[in-house]
Amino acid sequence: MTAPASPALLVLDSVAQRYGEIEVLHAVSFAIRRGTIACLLGTSGCGKTTVLRCIAGFEPLSRGEIRLDGEVVSRPGFLLAPERRRIGMVFQDYALFPHRTVAANVGFGLNALARHERAERVAELLEVVGLAAAAHKYPHELSGGQQQRVALARALAPRPRLLLLDEPFSNLDVELRERLSTDVRAILKQQNATALLVTHDQHEAFSFADEIGIMHAGSIQQWDSAYELYHRPGSRLVADFIGQGVLLPGVVRDAHHIACELGVLASPQAHGFANGEAVEVLIRPDDVLHDDASTARAEVLHKAFRGAQFLYTLRLAGGSRVLSLVPSHHNHAIGERIGIRVEIDHLVAFAKPDDALQPRMASAIEPASVDSRPRANER
Repeated sequence: MTAPASPALLVLDSVAQRYGEIEVLHAVSFAIRRGTIACLLGTSGCGKTTVLRCIAGFEPLSRGEIRLDGEVVSRPGFLLAPERRRIGMVFQDYALFPHRTVAANVGFGLNALARHERAERVAELLEVVGLAAAAHKYPHELSGGQQQRVALARALAPRPRLLLLDEPFSNLDVELRERLSTDVRAILKQQNATALLVTHDQHEAFSFADEIGIMHAGSIQQWDSAYELYHRPGSRLVADFIGQGVLLPGVVRDAHHIACELGVLASPQAHGFANGEAVEVLIRPDDVLHDDASTARAEVLHKAFRGAQFLYTLRLAGGSRVLSLVPSHHNHAIGERIGIRVEIDHLVAFAKPDDALQPRMASAIEPASVDSRPRANER
């Protein structure tokens, strides 16, 4: 795991949590710097919401500790009360008070302020989220997206040290979800807020967060930027989970070359495998380009229209299948053979499972030159 550089506002150090005899979190460690928007990404049941509840102070720890702004807030036998942590939360269901106006909802946590200070802070936040004109409306008079903005303003109003967002956009339709997540990110950056989002949606995580932790079975598999997770996955599990792609069998030629059905893939950096070792090479859809002039051909098995692009499933001459993103004006028929070439900027390979207990990522991850035409003795 690649941890963010210090100073960090939030630190989880080998956190474990259990329900009865079942341990649901295993040695979870990561750190979030001030002003950073981070995300825990994973499927249902992976433990990401439990991490959020531990940070908020709703769940005790069985091992490890959580530090907020240098202060230990959770460790075995000690749990700082949630209301003393200065943490804001935005929930999936908004959790607005239906009998209170928008302004009253936003000002709910500001009772310690004088009346004029509370009014000023509420007006400021409603202006920030674009709902100044709705101050005297009630939640049922607002759209789902507007209600979520009110929930965000309410969470930001007390100026929390950390903001936690638990699947906040999942109840919205796709178009509104994408637009609102972009708007909320801009608001958080404007406020210089530190935030942690929990989601199962890769697109949401990629567009929203500066850093992402991939969670699986109660553990962090990799903590990195979206770009690094996609182009430099640290394990086969992360490679399978992030984006789309296939793993083609290959054989290491030398320190800088791996042969597979697509040809000999070359990298200026040594990949770290032994000559002759059997590996699997990660091929993303954007690595396989349509090229009518190429002598390398592949058969169209399936195509999915995505507006600006088709996602083609292609069968290579030797029987392997790859994916290819092609501009949608190239509308090829199922069964048609089309020309392809390969351009791989990040060469990622893993030892075959039988060859190693732990999958290893090839270190040849800088821009690679590729001989994309399969040779007869390499198929």
